Amino acid sequence: MRKLSLFIATSLDGYIAKPNDDLSFLKSVEKEGEDYGYAEFTTNIDTIILGRKTYDYVLKEIGSFHYDNGQRDVYVITRTERPSVGRTTFYSGNLTDLVQQLKSENGKNIYCDGGAEIINELLQHDLIDEFIISVIPILVGNGTRLFKDNRPEQQLELIHAKTFDTGLTQLHYRRKK
Repeated sequence: MRKLSLFIATSLDGYIAKPNDDLSFLKSVEKEGEDYGYAEFTTNIDTIILGRKTYDYVLKEIGSFHYDNGQRDVYVITRTERPSVGRTTFYSGNLTDLVQQLKSENGKNIYCDGGAEIINELLQHDLIDEFIISVIPILVGNGTRLFKDNRPEQQLELIHAKTFDTGLTQLHYRRKK
């Protein structure tokens, strides 16, 4: 069965964005030639799930090729129906149903790239199998929390922790079965 993995960065105080979806604090750990394992991680995935706000930000900052490179299926979770573009589907149905369907199909793993609403809905239904969380050495004080309140407790097992000279620490957990 396919795994659903979260690969995301957060501030030390648990925020994935500052107010107004400001991700500028991520630049504090940018270093030429360092991708913090992202390229290696993406060799094992062929499907990406993300929220519309995250998609729009990446489209504006990087370009659509970041997700839809012709090698993988992309599901943008949205409340507004839109036609598909290439291998990108704008999905307005039930997220749990989509993930359970994808997990039951053959293929490589599934990558959730945020945002917080998508992550927390997946956590409500215990659908995230692996967490790769990069902790950025900054306290931003306010914004969008990675983990919202009122979700079930979940036991995790530490697979690996790695530190980088930029001060970033990457924690790799898997869900205990």
